[in-house]
Amino acid sequence: MKTSGNTILMTGGGSGIGEALAHRFHDRGDTVIIAGRRQDALDRAAAGRERIHTVTLDVEDAAAVDAFAERIVADFPALNVLFNNAGIMKFEDLTGRRDLSDADATLAINVLGPIRLTNALIDHLSGQPDATIVNVTSGLAFVPLVAAPTYSATKAAIHSYTLSLRTQLDGKVEIIELAPPGVQTDLTPGQANRPGYMPLEAFADAVVAQFAQQPTPKEILVDEVQFLRQAEREGRFDETLATLTKRAAEQRAAGDAH
Repeated sequence: MKTSGNTILMTGGGSGIGEALAHRFHDRGDTVIIAGRRQDALDRAAAGRERIHTVTLDVEDAAAVDAFAERIVADFPALNVLFNNAGIMKFEDLTGRRDLSDADATLAINVLGPIRLTNALIDHLSGQPDATIVNVTSGLAFVPLVAAPTYSATKAAIHSYTLSLRTQLDGKVEIIELAPPGVQTDLTPGQANRPGYMPLEAFADAVVAQFAQQPTPKEILVDEVQFLRQAEREGRFDETLATLTKRAAEQRAAGDAH
């Protein structure tokens, strides 16, 4: 991925990781289109930044994704980078029959959203010089957070999908996976101030430093996520799963206490 001069589409760009990365890519000389459901959040994220543009998008709506892609290519023909960043996370109790609306929405946004948007833009991107697709997964793709089972499963799915995408598009489009640790954002209630989670600004700084490397790493992994990413490789998966489960419960309890 070029270190400046890109035209980047960032889904989920109105808040959290998407907003923080959009600001940093803008500051280094990229043009960024941020997409999300709420125009007010997008406007706030873009305020005072002339190379950040806003477009609303609901990635759950298949027809809307196709129409959105056509509009983006027409309005920004230099588009060469897609960041599939939009996502939701819900805590779920699997011990009894339940309403599956949260699971349905999580699958639609976290899995079908990136697949649909990549599909809608792949012909354009394949013809662009320095084309890149970045799929944002999670450390939970490698060791699940049992309190968020569908979310963890969606991130594992996109990790696998990314591997296939990279192989099929070899020589045509660069494919990068960004796997964050727990970051202080509003992804779940109380998470923005949850103890033990990585501060958002520190995370964004570390990520952009890795994107500045040439060649760009296939996986963007800050130090804080290696505990999860390397667990199976290092033969400590079961231990890590137990530790994560206990630690996450304690962190949420500590955050709620504040």
